[in-house]
Amino acid sequence: MKFNPVLDNLVSYEAGKPIELVVRDFGIDPKDVVKLASNENPYGCSPKVQQAVGDIVSKMALYPDDSMYKLKAGLSKRFNVDEKEIIIGAGSDQVIEFAIHAKANAQSKILINSITFAMYEIYAHHIGAEVIRTKSREHDMDEFYELYLEHKPSIIFLCVPNNPTGESVDAKAVKEFIAKIDKETLVIVDGAYMEYTHYKDPSKALMPDELVASFENVLYLGTFSKAYGLGGMRVGYGIASRDIIMALYKLRPPFNVTTLSLEAASVALEDEAFVEFSIAKNFEEMGRYDAFAKKMGIQTIDSYTNFVTLCLNDDQDSTELADVLLRQGMIVRNLKGYGLNAIRVTIGTPAQNDRFFELTEPLLS
Repeated sequence: MKFNPVLDNLVSYEAGKPIELVVRDFGIDPKDVVKLASNENPYGCSPKVQQAVGDIVSKMALYPDDSMYKLKAGLSKRFNVDEKEIIIGAGSDQVIEFAIHAKANAQSKILINSITFAMYEIYAHHIGAEVIRTKSREHDMDEFYELYLEHKPSIIFLCVPNNPTGESVDAKAVKEFIAKIDKETLVIVDGAYMEYTHYKDPSKALMPDELVASFENVLYLGTFSKAYGLGGMRVGYGIASRDIIMALYKLRPPFNVTTLSLEAASVALEDEAFVEFSIAKNFEEMGRYDAFAKKMGIQTIDSYTNFVTLCLNDDQDSTELADVLLRQGMIVRNLKGYGLNAIRVTIGTPAQNDRFFELTEPLLS
C-alpha cells in the first residue's frame, strides 16, 4: 500500500519510556522505578482536582461541553484576555498542529531553533513544509532575524523557555524581535514552562495578554501538563488575536477535549497555592542538581523549567549512562538524538532526587 510520500522520511516522536515497560522489560518492582524523563509534576495534581474529577465521573456517558465555557472563563480571568482569543486543545501539541495547517503548506518554510521541541518539525513535515534551523544551541534572536530575512518563513517557533535544554531568552529581546517581523508571518511563542520562568526570573516571563495586545501575529501556547500536574489529561491552550483563533477553530474537531480533562484543568487553574508550592519545591531541589554537577565536574544549562540538562564530558556517553540508569529503574531522557552528549532530568521529589544522585554518582566518578 502506498502512503503520502511526506511520510517516507518522517520520524515519529519518541515519548519517555513508561514505568510499566521498565517493570516488564527488566523485572523491577514498580515501587523501585523512578521516572524523571517527561517533565511531569512529581507532586501530582491538586487534591481539589482529584475530588472534582471524582464528582463528575457520572457524566462520562455525555459529550463534553464543546463551548468549553468554564475553562475559557478561567483562562480569560487569569490572563486578562477575551474568551474569543482562546482555543483549547488536547495538549498544546494539537494547537501547534492547527496552526501549521492553518498557515503553512508544502511551499512554506518554518523557522525553529537548532535544538527544540521535536513536534514543531514533525508537524511541519506532515504538510511537506521546509524546516529552517538556527545553528546556535540557545535562542539567538539576532540569528533568528537573519534567517527570517533570508528565508521569509510562514511560521517562526520560539520555545521560551526551551525544551529540551531549559534555557530562556529575556522577554525584552523576544518582543524586540517580534516587532521587526512582518505581520503576515505567524510567530508562535511556546510557553509550556512559563510558570517556572515567571517564578525564577520575571524579566524573562512573556505574558499572553501583553503579547496579544502588542502583536496581531503572535500565538501564545500554554499547557496544563507541567506546573498543573495534568499530563495524563492532555489539555493545552492557545491565546491570540480573534482572527488567528477563528482560523484555528476551522480545523478543530468537535469535542476534542474530554469532560474529565476540562473539569480537571478548570479546577487546577483555581488552585494557585498548589502550583506555587510545586514550583517553589522545584527550584529548591534544582539547587541540589547544580551542586551535584559541580561535584561531578560536569556542566549544566541554566534552567528556567522543571528539568535540568546535564552535559557530560567527552570521555562520558549519555546513551550509555541513560541505559545503565534505565536498567536500575531510573528513567531519564537521553539527548544524543538532539546532538547533545547530555541527559535531561526532571526535577523530582527529594526522595526521587536522592535516588538519582545515589545511582548516578558512581557512573560519573
